[in-house]
Amino acid sequence: MWGRPFALWWLRLGRAWLILNLGAIDGWAMVRVILWVAVLWGIIAPLCLAEPVALAAPKTLRIATFNVDLSRRGPGLLYGALQKGGDAQIAAVQAQIAHVRPDVLLLTGFDYDAGGAALAAFAQGLESRGVRYPHRFARRPNTGMASGLDLDGDGRLGGAGDAQGWGRFAGANGMALLSHFAIRDDLANDFSEFLWQDLPGALVPQREGQPFPSAMARAAQRLPTTGHWDVPIELPSGHLLSLWAFYASPPVFDGPEDRNGLRNHDETAFWLRYLGGDLPQKPRLGPFVVLGDINLDPYDGDGRPEALRALLGHPLLQDPAPESPGGAAAGTALANAGHIGRAALDTASWPNPTGPGNLRLDYVLPSVDLQVLAAGVFWPAPDAPVAALLQGADGPASPHRLVWVDVVMP
Repeated sequence: MWGRPFALWWLRLGRAWLILNLGAIDGWAMVRVILWVAVLWGIIAPLCLAEPVALAAPKTLRIATFNVDLSRRGPGLLYGALQKGGDAQIAAVQAQIAHVRPDVLLLTGFDYDAGGAALAAFAQGLESRGVRYPHRFARRPNTGMASGLDLDGDGRLGGAGDAQGWGRFAGANGMALLSHFAIRDDLANDFSEFLWQDLPGALVPQREGQPFPSAMARAAQRLPTTGHWDVPIELPSGHLLSLWAFYASPPVFDGPEDRNGLRNHDETAFWLRYLGGDLPQKPRLGPFVVLGDINLDPYDGDGRPEALRALLGHPLLQDPAPESPGGAAAGTALANAGHIGRAALDTASWPNPTGPGNLRLDYVLPSVDLQVLAAGVFWPAPDAPVAALLQGADGPASPHRLVWVDVVMP
């Protein structure tokens, strides 16, 4: 950057010296001076004439999470809709992803099938929009997985609340990863079978000092509602980036024992224990990103935010605090009366006056050894042309918005 001005300064200084001392130099000395000037000119002139060299821009990696709300009322129905085509909700979701173009994307609220047919069909639809994800990862979720026990304490068996995670059928409302880069399945850790009672410091539900709903239920209840994954992707540099993905239970729809609120808290606390080395499984060295639908706002709405606030403030993590103009504009809705969190940070919306309003529920939290370049929530201002991408046939395609963070490629 400074080579050109510096070289010009030396040439000007040399010329001034020659002018001042020309009469005092004898013949042979003059020859030597001219030779040295010629050599210096050969070195310095290119610095004067060359254009400044621009430093190469760092390669960017865009990581995103999106609760697409693509869970249908029965197994195979999502795949059928994808095969048939013409579904306005699916089209709107795919249009948003194609607009933001993440390199790595965690989908939550997406029905799982053992053969991955729905996920493959969804990826094919994205490819038709110019976004290709050759690498995909999904595991059977706890949602809809029959337990054979009364887990929700309603006195009946076989209901959606008796599954390991609330769900009408096996695979309902699962999650999946889509990636431009290779996913190292061989190194992935799936913690979905981790028992709630095995978490150090677990806040397990009780009623009148006894396990709720029963000791048998407590012994069988898994902690992850959907799943907890540590999945590495292999970047072009050969470095691994670990994705700590999860989709937590909403902290509502329960009774005075606060079963869902406690579970939501502990699903987030799991990563705090993992970071602290307090679990039998230890995280691999290197950069990582915690991402997913945590279903909890740090300041507004129901729930126990202590674990979430600890995660957001953890010294090994950074919160890029992604914002959107649409969230900021929607913050004045009646449903948000009394909210204290910044509306621009919200990632989900239930604008009905009796609903929870707008909340920050979806997160992408890179480790501190990753350099964050930008972050955002795809929630355009209402008058922006791209705001139409949010809409399905009967309103927004999903109550959630896509959250993305750009980091320098490790």
